[in-house]
Amino acid sequence: MNHILGCAHGCKFPCYAFLLKRRFGIISSYEDWCRPRLVINTLELLEKELPLLQSQIKSVHLCFSSDPFMHGYSEIEKMSLAAIDLINKHSIKCIVLTKGVLPKALANFDKKNEYGISLVTTDENFRERMEPGAASLVDRVNSLYALHKSGCKTWVSIEPYPTPNLISQDIFQVLNAIKFVDKIVFGRTNYSKEVSSYKEHKTFYNQCAQTVAAFCAQNNIKLHIKDGTVTE
Repeated sequence: MNHILGCAHGCKFPCYAFLLKRRFGIISSYEDWCRPRLVINTLELLEKELPLLQSQIKSVHLCFSSDPFMHGYSEIEKMSLAAIDLINKHSIKCIVLTKGVLPKALANFDKKNEYGISLVTTDENFRERMEPGAASLVDRVNSLYALHKSGCKTWVSIEPYPTPNLISQDIFQVLNAIKFVDKIVFGRTNYSKEVSSYKEHKTFYNQCAQTVAAFCAQNNIKLHIKDGTVTE
């Protein structure tokens, strides 16, 4: 479910959603992309469609091409909370992913829901460069941990994970920061000339995937490695 057009986080990995929307003329520029607009009749559409499709839906993901809890946008947070509540009332779970701050109110929603953050570094300087409009890394992790302590299912997307020519870091610093979660999704950086120009990128991602897999096994965390991350 994508009830927002654009994203003020302005990620520069680059962002596949931005590239796709620009390619098809839905947005005109990076600046246009960074001015998010709500689909104002989201709740009306849900009220119409959920009763018809309820039996066919296993879960609803928020969002693939934007962010449901965009940092600094209270109107988007309000709409997202209302949408999740409505979807849950039709006995459908929601899977959430954000680079913003997960609201504490989510702890009162259906416990089948799964709440996630994107986290590819613990270096705030790198975050400011690559995710300029997103929430701080500490605020993200703290909001996720608060939901975990409230008995919610939590997960982290470590994607797009950067190669050493973008930032030199120890992946264990990222993993140890979120070792309380129920699930980790790990994936490489795509659509980046800087990554493809790094000669050892295949070996690097293979080794990282092995490290993440071992960490998850040791800490009883579910794991999903994104297609194309591990190569021969």
